[in-house]
Amino acid sequence: MHVDRLIDSLERFADVFPAVVRRLRPDDARWRPVDGGWSILEIVAHLADEEVEDFRARLRLTLQDPQANWPPIDPEGWAIQRRYNEEGLDAALGRFVAARRESVVWLRGLRNPDYSQSHEHPRGRVRAGDLLAAWAAHDALHLRQIAKRLYQIAGRDAGEFHADYAGRWGS
Repeated sequence: MHVDRLIDSLERFADVFPAVVRRLRPDDARWRPVDGGWSILEIVAHLADEEVEDFRARLRLTLQDPQANWPPIDPEGWAIQRRYNEEGLDAALGRFVAARRESVVWLRGLRNPDYSQSHEHPRGRVRAGDLLAAWAAHDALHLRQIAKRLYQIAGRDAGEFHADYAGRWGS
């Protein structure tokens, strides 16, 4: 496993991600597609909460005490209970970037972590290395989700025109 590359990816995401979403109009940041998917703002707030309450917390526990129960998470419920779509985009983005920078400092400060340590999860055995890889992949999944929202917003704003010339989503 290339631990340094994965941590570099996490760090780089905190540097480049804000440029993708920072200057969105508030109504575009809060816009949800008709299929019920999350808004861009909800995705950003989700990333901030997952940073602290999922990936960092669960990786720390797996490295320190693999038998310990992981803290429960409820990403879908959090979006509603924590009113993600009512938060300011700058605030959500600030929470994410600050938490990510803290995570990177923590990860770089680990001394000889055993990434083969594993936790028994309902989905099966999850090793610390699996969590680190999933953490970096999680960023990519949500960046793809945000790109899709931006594509959908362009189509929404096209009115009687269409964006087909750009290519179809998913191809």
